[in-house]
Amino acid sequence: MSNAAEQSHVTINNQTFGVKRTESSSMELFYKRSHFWGRLTLFIIILMSLIPPLYISFVMDAHPGWGVIGAGIVGYASFIGIMWVLEPITYYPTLGVAGTYLAFLTGNIANMCLPCSSAAQKAVGAEPGSEKAEVAGVFGIAVASLSNIIILVIMILGGTYFISMMPPFVEGAFGFVLPSIFGAVLGQFAYRTPKYGVVALVIGMAVLFAPIFSLIKIPICVALTIAVVLFMEKQKGNLDG
Repeated sequence: MSNAAEQSHVTINNQTFGVKRTESSSMELFYKRSHFWGRLTLFIIILMSLIPPLYISFVMDAHPGWGVIGAGIVGYASFIGIMWVLEPITYYPTLGVAGTYLAFLTGNIANMCLPCSSAAQKAVGAEPGSEKAEVAGVFGIAVASLSNIIILVIMILGGTYFISMMPPFVEGAFGFVLPSIFGAVLGQFAYRTPKYGVVALVIGMAVLFAPIFSLIKIPICVALTIAVVLFMEKQKGNLDG
């Protein structure tokens, strides 16, 4: 009886190990293909984005001059350049590998991809940062992107007509859409850990009204919030060191 029980236990362990190994290999293949198709599609989009200005500049002979182009790049980079580094780092824990490629390909990360990814993860009960959450997030972003494309096509074809039919107070409400989305995302995450939500809100308001350059307000807000939360977790003994 003892030998039979031991053999059964070994068999179960082997089956469990086999399932985990299969899941691990599946995720490795998922990441590998995500990197391949993500890089390929982004590279194609970059090339497609360069075709119109190159055509206008060198085929239609309407090149503005390298000095003007250089000044524009420097001016734009000085204003938004920090986001080129900050956004991938900030969004990656929620979006994951494939979600990051897809979100940066379609755009509207903060006001569409991130909320939809979080909603999909919450709908399936996935723990943030887990493999299940990453896969669920990809589906959320994909559906959101497809819906966005469909709506954009409709609005491009008939948007002016639709807007002209709306009363003035509806048009004025459009200015509150983005703040409402950010508030909803904050509320969704703060609901899980209200204390950290209050910390993030206080730090955000303090940085917003602080007499510092607008360019560095976002990275300072993110860095301070992460530092305070890590300190609080360390005080509770949830972090080593």
